[in-house]
Amino acid sequence: MAEFQDEKLLLSKKNIKACLSFARKHLDDPQDFWENTLWTDETKTELFGRSVSHDVWRKSNTAFQKKNIIPTVKYGGGSVMVWGCFAASGPGRLAVINGTMNSAVYQKILKENVRPSVCDLKLKRTWVLQQGNDPKHTSKSTSEWLKKNKMKTLEWPSQSPDLNPIEMLWHDLKKVVPARKPSNVAELQQLCKDEWAKIPPQRCNRLIASYGKRLIAVVAAKGVPTSY
Repeated sequence: MAEFQDEKLLLSKKNIKACLSFARKHLDDPQDFWENTLWTDETKTELFGRSVSHDVWRKSNTAFQKKNIIPTVKYGGGSVMVWGCFAASGPGRLAVINGTMNSAVYQKILKENVRPSVCDLKLKRTWVLQQGNDPKHTSKSTSEWLKKNKMKTLEWPSQSPDLNPIEMLWHDLKKVVPARKPSNVAELQQLCKDEWAKIPPQRCNRLIASYGKRLIAVVAAKGVPTSY
């Protein structure tokens, strides 16, 4: 959970109030509702696991020996932004974001990935799309696109990592991809797709099965960060 600590520390009083309001509002929603929600988000992965901390066991005065140095790449080494989705029945599609993610790019990703994922995951006709509160998600053009394409969205509070179970899958992805040691951005992109597709449906199901407990924890904490 440490990877998300910085994001949680940025929560304002307004964000905390919104998270608490959401949790209270949905406490009594039936489990079937959450099972037919398509959860989505974007995240960044970096070469050589630069966003992940490493521990090196070594003897005194050997810090700069070659075997004790973790390789890095000058000027950052490259990174990949991805959009992903999942439901209780398993992982959906994962798309690589090329260039700046604006409303037009976001709508293209939705067009190419949402309905195929809904079909593959066998969601019911009453399915709901969960998305973040970034301007590209809530812009006028995106709102009109969603309405035109008859995609019902879940009203979502800003800065609410505790409420989105996809955060746990990002955590999984950022552990397994660096372990496979991609050597360039192209490999990093492919490994992200490969490992996302390999997420066990049981892992997804457990995350959604416990969603009610997640809401209870948020209410108990009065909207401040929890262990989720």
